[in-house]
Amino acid sequence: MSERQLTGRHVFMIFAGAFGIIIAVNLALAFSAVKTFPGLEVKNSYVASQEFDVRRDAQEALGWDVSARHVGGLLILSITDDLGKPVEVTNLDAVLGRATHVKDDIQPNFEFDGTAYVAPMTLADGNWNIRMTAQAADGTEFNQRVILHVKR
Repeated sequence: MSERQLTGRHVFMIFAGAFGIIIAVNLALAFSAVKTFPGLEVKNSYVASQEFDVRRDAQEALGWDVSARHVGGLLILSITDDLGKPVEVTNLDAVLGRATHVKDDIQPNFEFDGTAYVAPMTLADGNWNIRMTAQAADGTEFNQRVILHVKR
């Protein structure tokens, strides 16, 4: 019986195959990353930067604290003032979605129950983001991304 030898051709094929796998995986991951997250926060960053300080100062002057939790099939978004009292806003627009992609984004139908904003919602485990925009009684716009961790 003849003994098989490791030749230069075999070594080249092993290296070429290994690097081919690495390159294919990197390309697949890069394509997936670009496809699922567009990376666009604002259409024109220069214009947004010109008003940033004014909007931030107005938002911070409200003294609001926002938190979210998911309990018993309900998504609860709590907005409190600097004294810890619940805040009822004049307008609330919120989008719930995963942090990594926008394909599962939904708009919860929040209703104010006197203490918080509540929406019936079934959520899978994991990390979620609520991107919310609320308007105060004085017209001040409040924007925040609220992180929600769901565990069962």
